[in-house]
Amino acid sequence: MTYVRKNAGTLTGAERRRFVKALLEVKRRGEYDEFVRMHIAYFSPDGEHKRRTAHMAPSFLPWHRRFLLDLERALRRVDSSVTVPYWDWTRDRTTTSAPWTADLLGGNGRRSDHQVMTGPFAYQKGHWTIKESVTDAAFLTRDFGRPRAPIDLPTKSDLEWALKDPVYDVSPWDSTVTRGFRNKLEGWSTGRGSTSWRNHNRVHRWVGGAMLGAASVNDPVFWLHHAFIDLQWQRWQRRHRGARYLPAKPPRPADAQHNRMVARHEKLPPWDVTPDELEDVSGIYRYA
Repeated sequence: MTYVRKNAGTLTGAERRRFVKALLEVKRRGEYDEFVRMHIAYFSPDGEHKRRTAHMAPSFLPWHRRFLLDLERALRRVDSSVTVPYWDWTRDRTTTSAPWTADLLGGNGRRSDHQVMTGPFAYQKGHWTIKESVTDAAFLTRDFGRPRAPIDLPTKSDLEWALKDPVYDVSPWDSTVTRGFRNKLEGWSTGRGSTSWRNHNRVHRWVGGAMLGAASVNDPVFWLHHAFIDLQWQRWQRRHRGARYLPAKPPRPADAQHNRMVARHEKLPPWDVTPDELEDVSGIYRYA
């Protein structure tokens, strides 16, 4: 039986409380920090000479889809009524709208050190200590809009720019491609300043603080953001009927991308699943 992922802005008070309670319990059990460690381990940029799976590669979307499913299963082991909500940043664009309410994710960080002081994930509440990170900070940080070098959230037209591309991805299958839905959604660009971040990447930059870099999972908004990204993959599939994950076959040995990315029928590390098997999840969940 399928379950439903809802817009964070439409959750009832009870649904918000159940989601937060389940997330805090997964953290208390030590499972949450395993997710942080995994994302750090599989965040391999173009410059590293090893296989890219989580980012800067075609598998960006199926990798995070499976990652979300694993977290969701952990939450549902705590409370079977809980699903991961999504944050529609094309609609909820203010610093006080969903999901930044005191009963969901809390708000922005304070000016001095960007520490989040409100909501259930504030360090002072004692339930959300950062243990796995690339910095020494033990508290959750945010810097909405990056006031010192202002950046805005992506707009509906920014998202449409990605959705209308009929091809999933193109060679060389990395952060440099200028065509293809995957990178237009993931958001790597050759521009300068704020224009160098599109869609997915731009949202990480807008939230700032812990959402910057490989340890971004430390901010619970990571999951709400990626649920919305996952929804865009579904919308793209519905718009471009028959369009599939690419590449269908691995690059040849002479290709510089040989063994550096995952083709449609190859196993997606660290799981025993292929991108092909993750293209249709209609039997697991749907979006409201």
